[in-house]
Amino acid sequence: MQNLPGKTAFVTGGASGIGLGIAKALLGAGMNVVIADIRDDHLDAAKAELGSPERVLGIKLDVTNRDQFAAAADAAEARFGKVHILCNNAGVAVVGPTELATFADWDWVMGVNLGGTINGIVTLLPRILAHGEGGHIVNTASMSALVPVGGTTIYSAGKAAVTAMMECMRPELEARGVICSAFCPGAVQSNIADAGKTRPSELADSGYAEADKRRQQGGNFFHLYQTKEEVGERVLRGILNDELYILTHSEFEVGVRERGEATTAAVQTHLPENEEYKQVFAMLFRNPAITDEIARQKKLKGD
Repeated sequence: MQNLPGKTAFVTGGASGIGLGIAKALLGAGMNVVIADIRDDHLDAAKAELGSPERVLGIKLDVTNRDQFAAAADAAEARFGKVHILCNNAGVAVVGPTELATFADWDWVMGVNLGGTINGIVTLLPRILAHGEGGHIVNTASMSALVPVGGTTIYSAGKAAVTAMMECMRPELEARGVICSAFCPGAVQSNIADAGKTRPSELADSGYAEADKRRQQGGNFFHLYQTKEEVGERVLRGILNDELYILTHSEFEVGVRERGEATTAAVQTHLPENEEYKQVFAMLFRNPAITDEIARQKKLKGD
């Protein structure tokens, strides 16, 4: 999917923040862009910011609603013919002590971050495979998927799941012309902190009201975050480079490395290997897509 001009991208949560940054970068690369978002006001503002009305389609979409997702896919194809890139980007977040979480907190965050991503894949992957022109799927995860920390249990669990999804799908689909990438950014200037405004009333029972109030009173750190344009261009580079992991912030290098070292150290290497088990289930012991990514990143960095 490196020949982008004239092809079509479908971006969920595409009308603000990271999604809008991705949409801007892909539009600038010559693509048609479908921005799907739950908020009408964000859609209106995004279409005005993007311009190019002949190459931009805004669609209202609740990613947890499968019928709406299918209708949005139909509308995208009716307008532009085929969808080639799917960016599962829509996301919400709650943070705080795990013991305060209600079922509603879990259901809301997982329903959007994981369920919405599943809905995107089930809806659009068959269509991408059917046209046979190749494609690319990007799941917006988070550095919380790779360096999870206390107080982010629900959010990190969902982001870890959508990262693993790409790790599993990559070796399945690459030979069929569909590349899969996990986008794991650090802090970005986005509207995720305001996601509660679209929280369904039936999932309003939150244990995090006080924690969220304290977070909002903790100060504004937007000046420390990367802009939507910066991360959008990073995603574009990741797509053009066929990267499995698209990462942004260098500040996480130590945490990523330590996690790898900790899991490696925990392997029980003092136990003898069962050679028959090793041969029969060889496909379980390493992921070729991850092996390939090591070589790819070394090449990109000139190592």
